[in-house]
Amino acid sequence: MVGNKRKMNFRKDLCLLAGVMALLLALGWSAPVQAKATRQAKVTTSKTVQAAKAPAGRITKSSAKSSAKTSVRAAAKPSGKAVASSARALSSAAVHRKGRVRQLGAVARPLALARAEAPAQAQAPLMPISVKTPAGVPLKPSATVAAASGATGASFGQIYGLHHTSDPLDLKSSVALVMDQETNEVVLAKNSEAVLPIASLTKLMTAAVIVDARLPMDEDITVTSDDVDTEKNSSSRLAVGATLTRGELLHLALMSSENRAAHALGRTYPGGLQAFVSVMNAKAKALGMQDTRYVDPTGLNSNNQSSARDLAVLVKAAYQQPLIRELSTSPEHAVRLGNRQVQFRNTNSLVRSPAWDIGLQKTGYIVEAGRCLVMQASMVGRKYIMIFLDSTGKYSRQADAERVRRWLERAPQKTSSITTTVVPDAVEITS
Repeated sequence: MVGNKRKMNFRKDLCLLAGVMALLLALGWSAPVQAKATRQAKVTTSKTVQAAKAPAGRITKSSAKSSAKTSVRAAAKPSGKAVASSARALSSAAVHRKGRVRQLGAVARPLALARAEAPAQAQAPLMPISVKTPAGVPLKPSATVAAASGATGASFGQIYGLHHTSDPLDLKSSVALVMDQETNEVVLAKNSEAVLPIASLTKLMTAAVIVDARLPMDEDITVTSDDVDTEKNSSSRLAVGATLTRGELLHLALMSSENRAAHALGRTYPGGLQAFVSVMNAKAKALGMQDTRYVDPTGLNSNNQSSARDLAVLVKAAYQQPLIRELSTSPEHAVRLGNRQVQFRNTNSLVRSPAWDIGLQKTGYIVEAGRCLVMQASMVGRKYIMIFLDSTGKYSRQADAERVRRWLERAPQKTSSITTTVVPDAVEITS
């Protein structure tokens, strides 16, 4: 009799525990709470089984364990009917306190449902950055500015005071433009209308004219004394008398910014160098590059000038040529000069970075222009054209590109149509 009574009490305890678990599940308790209740159930069951076994001995060891396991499973996983019944009871129950009635069903709904009904926090869209060119900056640089640059060693942008303009990304380039290649949407513009010397970015137009002419790329061309730089007295690894194919010269001009290679390409163009420069300007005009002017195929002359907006147009057009894309992004290339093999490397270190997917690029530098870089790169599922002019510091143009990439990667992918204008700091214009 004593054993049967304890057995009945044991079953009542388990039924009560199952009811408590069903109530907890209806209230939306999480899995950790259920696990804790399950562990407590196992302890209670173990103690009850031991108490039932000791005096009566009518419950065998195997049957006690089986009953305990079944009860624990029932407590940890109550039936759908039990849960539904408990939920209905809670929804209809009312608690009277100080004359007011509070419906438990409205208060004790599951936490998951409450989270689902909570309004999602809106993520701020990418806000385009637009820094206007300060008033007083001439659209066409004058001879006075060129003389001042030569005397002081300052770039045109520094003389104009463009480096005093601030932007949210703290770019070191005084001029910058980032544009969606497919939609032409400008997401970043800083002094993008300023006309400045573009240095070896000129070679991108040089390459475009050569490719358009469809001249034989396997034709041998010999470097002559006419190709030696007398403008800046820059050095070259292509000695006078070296013979390379037109394709090799184009490769070195785009990848390594080889001045003698670019000059030889223009010199051997049908009609000569002047005809070549005329075609460069005609193509710029045809593309709508109204702020652009070319005087040589190398960019060594500071009268090779353009704006960031015009250069974005050029990059977009040049990208249509697979040969220009391939040669400009080539990490390195070896050519045979006489009896020796000479290795040339890309002037843009980003083409060797696994973090970048660059489809086209060109660097440039002379004192008057500062450090320059144009690129086409794929980022966050979109293709962007990036222009950086008049950057200070040897690696600052690449660092600016990295700043823009991180900014785009952190921002939501849906771009807002609202343009934010960032007011630049006070600018002192030096004439």
